[in-house]
This record gives sequence, C-alpha cells and structure tokens, in this order.
Amino acid sequence: NVDVLLEMIAAGRSLRERSQQGWISLHEAAAHGQEECLHVLLTVHPELINRRDLKQRTPLFLAVESDQLACVECLLDWGADPNIGNKDRETPLHEACEVENAEMVKLLLNAGADVNKSCIQGWTALHEAVCKNNVEICEMLLKAGAKISTPNMYGLTPVFVAAQTGNVEALSLLIQYGANVNSQASDGATALFEACKNGHERAVRLLLLNNADANQQTKTGLLPLHTAAQRGHHGIVSLLIPVTSRAKIQCSGISPLHLAAEHNEDDVLELLLQAGFDVNALLAPERSCMYLDRRTTALYFAVSNGNTEAAATLLKAGANPNLDYFRPILVALRQGSVQMVQLLVENGADVNVHIPYMLTSFPVPLCLNYLPLLKLLMDNGCDALSCFQCKYGNKSHPSLKPNSKDVMFYSWRLSRWAGPIIDLLLNYVGHVKLCSRLTEQLDSNKEWAYIKDRTSELVLKISSSQTMDCDQQLRTRGHLFLVLSSTAS
Repeated sequence: NVDVLLEMIAAGRSLRERSQQGWISLHEAAAHGQEECLHVLLTVHPELINRRDLKQRTPLFLAVESDQLACVECLLDWGADPNIGNKDRETPLHEACEVENAEMVKLLLNAGADVNKSCIQGWTALHEAVCKNNVEICEMLLKAGAKISTPNMYGLTPVFVAAQTGNVEALSLLIQYGANVNSQASDGATALFEACKNGHERAVRLLLLNNADANQQTKTGLLPLHTAAQRGHHGIVSLLIPVTSRAKIQCSGISPLHLAAEHNEDDVLELLLQAGFDVNALLAPERSCMYLDRRTTALYFAVSNGNTEAAATLLKAGANPNLDYFRPILVALRQGSVQMVQLLVENGADVNVHIPYMLTSFPVPLCLNYLPLLKLLMDNGCDALSCFQCKYGNKSHPSLKPNSKDVMFYSWRLSRWAGPIIDLLLNYVGHVKLCSRLTEQLDSNKEWAYIKDRTSELVLKISSSQTMDCDQQLRTRGHLFLVLSSTAS
C-alpha cells in the first residue's frame, strides 16, 4: 500500500529493518509485485537496490524468481546489477530461464547480464533453457553469445542435457548451431548414451542422423546398446544394432544379452538373438568377478531370475547349459523349480554335475531333499549307485569326527530324509547291500523298516581306491546341501 508506505516515511520509520529471512521493505515489494512501492522506496533509498537477503538474493533476483516482469523492469531502470547471484551463484538470468519468461530474459540481456555466467555447479542459463526445452529462449541466448559447449561440474554440455531430457526441439537447435554431439561427460557418457538410457527414441534418431558415434564407450566400457538393452528400450535397440560394432561389444567384456537377461527384458533378448548375437558369449573375468557366484552366461542370469521363458528362448537359440563354473542347473535345483530343471535337462544340462572345489564321489544334485526333483534327476540318468559305494560295507564304521558342531548338524539334516531318499535311490540301482551306516540311519525310524527289505544279500564289490567312506559321504552331502541352499543367491 503506497499510502501506508508514504505515511511510514513521513513518520521517520526505518525502511532498513530486516525480517527473519533477511528481507527489507525493498525485497518485499520486489517479490510481491509492488511496482509503485519500489519506486517510492528507491527514491528514498537508492543505495539499497542491490541489498542481499540471508540467501544472498537481491531485490532483482526475487522479482525474477517471482515472475514479476514490471518490477524487474523498474529495478533495471534504477540500475540494479543483473549479474549478482545468490548463494549458489545463480543469477537473475538463470531464474528468468527457469520461469521461462522470454521478455524478462531480453530485459536482462539488454541490461548487461552475463550470458555465460555459471552457477556453483557449472550450470549456465543455456543449460536451464535447454532443460525447459524453450527454443525461443535458447535462440535468444545463443544470439547473445552463449557458449554452446560449456560443461557443468559433471562435464554435461547443453546438448547432453537436451538428449538426457529428450528435448528434441532444443537438441535440434543446438545441432544447428554446431554443438558437438559426441562430447563426453566426466563418466565418459555421450549425449547418445543418455538418450538411449532414458528411452528417448526421437532424440536417438536425431543424434544418429547427425553422426553421433554409437561406439563411444563410457569409462565402465559400456556402449549405448548396452544401456538400451538393460532398460528394455526395444525401438532404440533396433536402431543401434546396425551401427554398433560387434568388436567393440566383445572388448567391453559384456554382451547386451547379459543385460537383457539380467533385467528380464525378454523382448529385447529375442531381438538381439534374431540379430545374431552370440547366445554363449561369456562375461569377461573382470566382470564375472563382480558376482559372488562367478556367473558368465546370459542363461545363468535367466535361471537365477527364475525366468523360465527367457531361459527357454536362450536354450532354443543354442545356449549351452554347462558353461558356468557353478552350473545353472544347481541354481534351479536350489530354487526348487521342477519346470526350470526339466527345461535345462531336456537341453543337455549335466545331471551328474560336481562343484569343482568340492570333491565328492556322487553328483552334487543328490544333496537335495526335494523328492520330485530327485526323481526327475534319476529319470534323466543321475548316478544313484555312487551313493551306496562304501569301503566299510557291513563292518563297523569309524565314529564321526567331532571336528565341529556343523558336522553333527549336517548328519542330522541327512538323517531326517534318509529313508525317503534311500527308498527313491533304490529304484535306480538294482540290487545293492546297504552299509552299516545307512542301515543305522534306517533303523532310526520304524517307518523305514520296509526299505531294508528291498535290498538283497548281494554285496556290491568296489575297491576301496574307488570309494569314499560313508561317514565322509554323509558329511560332504550335508555340507553341499548348505552350499546349494546359499550359493548363487
């Protein structure tokens, strides 16, 4: 209210008193669009025109921030400095671009605003205008001398921001003004990489038409195709496949197939396979070691995710289920997935697989206690006979060595399932004689008495050099049961 303000001045009231946020009357008038009050205040105290509040904002900054065009014009007419920034070094020109007021931008530029002044993070007015996709303001800034390739603190130039946000109109304008579409950010990413990552297909098309390099790697060795596959951008993957070097992909140590499988992007997975990507490509050692299970194949990712459809697609395309150090079938067994195990077995997975760092005389899958899966394995040739090979036979066995509580725990876990497991295995071995330790296991439960009746007096004769004592088998089986329960998780 101008009349009240004049009365305050006549009464000698101070106009310099600050509010809690450091505002004086001039800040209040500027922020709330009180142009007449501004004229009065500046007539009395012209020296306060650039006074800052606690956030280092001037009256001009507040007027721009509040989109008060008349107040901005008034303050500039009185000589307000357009290049004084706030605590983050953002200037009124930055704010004018943020509120997208082209007339305000024009006023500030005519008043001498520095078009290339950067904020504390290296962001210029052009970055801001591009981020808003305001082509009119972008062109005003460029004609005023805005540098088109100024990077912010992360190495992002305006063209990078346009691609990242999918602002195709601003991107097109920057390209017309000669922007370098292949400039890289501090992490090595390009405008094309960011457009692909964020799914901006129109921006990708525009960049490729203007010679963007699809084979520039980030510092982590990834290509635009990798990030598009990872995020399931089917259309972008289609655009990139013809222009991406297979040699570059091989050098990266990871195939787009790995990323599509890892992130359950089944449509992209099929597209890549149709384009001829190697279904058995392996992760490079430096990438494989990033996973505790040392996985290497796309199939392993699919099985680990429980994605039967993706696994079937990969196997149909010729994926080898026996390439990984820790085989996919062991992962499927741990998950208890009959469907996945059946799929892998039908496509050549080794049912008699061993874990390389654990020596056993029997296949590792026999450590499971899930009878439907055990039957499936037996039906597909898993070696059950090895479980009955014991050099002690019906003689007394040495006592279990109390090396730790774990050993006793493992034997207990086995004993709970001994009857059903032995009963099932006997269906696949013909006539064998149970050793005294297995007999002891069966005697621990009256309901298992019938199982002993199934065996004959024929003793399976196997030399001790080919066998492992039964106690060792019990301990190892128990230990491997835990391995299958925890590995590859």
